[in-house]
Amino acid sequence: MTHDPAHQPYGTPETPRVAVRGEARLEVDPEIARIGITVSARGTDRRTALDDLTRRNTAVLDLIKSYGEPVEKLETGAFSITPELTRHGRAERVRAYHGRVHITAELSDFTTLGELTTRLADLELTQVDGPWWALRPTSPAHGEARRQAVLEAVQRAREYARALGAELAALVELADLGAEDGAPFARPGGGGMRTMAFAAETEDSVAPPLDLEPQRQTVRAQVNARFTMTPPQL
Repeated sequence: MTHDPAHQPYGTPETPRVAVRGEARLEVDPEIARIGITVSARGTDRRTALDDLTRRNTAVLDLIKSYGEPVEKLETGAFSITPELTRHGRAERVRAYHGRVHITAELSDFTTLGELTTRLADLELTQVDGPWWALRPTSPAHGEARRQAVLEAVQRAREYARALGAELAALVELADLGAEDGAPFARPGGGGMRTMAFAAETEDSVAPPLDLEPQRQTVRAQVNARFTMTPPQL
């Protein structure tokens, strides 16, 4: 019974194999940034807290939407109205109601990001967290990293073959170990994260826009490659 050399795991003296790994690491500018906004309200009764929260939430959404195209995504997350209890003797009474709503916004214009962040921080009982920098999943940087990883694998295999007086003959296998970006939207606790938190200004003056420096993103790619080569000259 004959065997196809391409399916033999270790090659033969006539068609030796060489297995290598190709790696690439790129440093690129981010394409998008995400910020988190938390709007709060407090009232002695549920309706007052809810009305205040609704008003402030609308003000935040209207402000973000006013920037138009640079805002690529706007989402409302968790919403809560929580009673604050106090004990009087053996009875528990509701002292106040606390309301919160969480919003996330994704922007592609970082000059707009700085201005919007400052204006949001000026709003009443509004907190801003972030930014978290990232690349889009469709960013060309991912493809470029994979291409460079493959080129490095071919070059490395060719150098091994030539060290034996041989030449590469054919590619047998190319296994993608995964191309990953630089920890998209890194969360608190992650290395290299830039975090800012703001509370509303108490004065009527308008704060100047923040000058934000985008964090460079790391894009990596790794491949395993197997080649056959001509018989070595030993």
